[in-house]
Amino acid sequence: MDVFECIKTRRSIRAYKSKPIEEEKLMKIMEAARLAPSAHNHQPWKFILVRDDKKKKALSLACCGQKFVKDADTIVVGLGLKKHRFRNGINSNAIDVTIALEHIVLEAWELGIGSCWILAFFPDKVRKILKIPNDIDIVGILTLGYPEEMPDQRPRKDIKEILCKEEFC
Repeated sequence: MDVFECIKTRRSIRAYKSKPIEEEKLMKIMEAARLAPSAHNHQPWKFILVRDDKKKKALSLACCGQKFVKDADTIVVGLGLKKHRFRNGINSNAIDVTIALEHIVLEAWELGIGSCWILAFFPDKVRKILKIPNDIDIVGILTLGYPEEMPDQRPRKDIKEILCKEEFC
């Protein structure tokens, strides 16, 4: 599958088969994150892989009770380690870790593994479950697993609605 096809066909998966992700595939997915670009090549990230059923259940509750979270084979928690703001005022962790997490999403899909972004979570609860220090940013959470469903494509705005040339339109 080429990159554009991967982007075009990827869906947020919220129902997973009980089939475990093979370790080789999981490591290839994480290698995609490792290779992601970051500001000044700081690579300010760590990723926690959660496969333990008890922890997945606890994380499901910490993710505002989203039940499908516990059904995923693997939960990936993306952490930002560096407190730095770009000149535009944005926290570099928010950008750098998000890019790496999206690399995970795309490589997983290319390997036939679905994912879903989780940003609805209680950071303090996630922090406690996974023993994450207070000075570390929890940027995002992903679920990973073999899809039990293939949702229809969601509507997208027309390119004319989002694209400006030379100046704001």
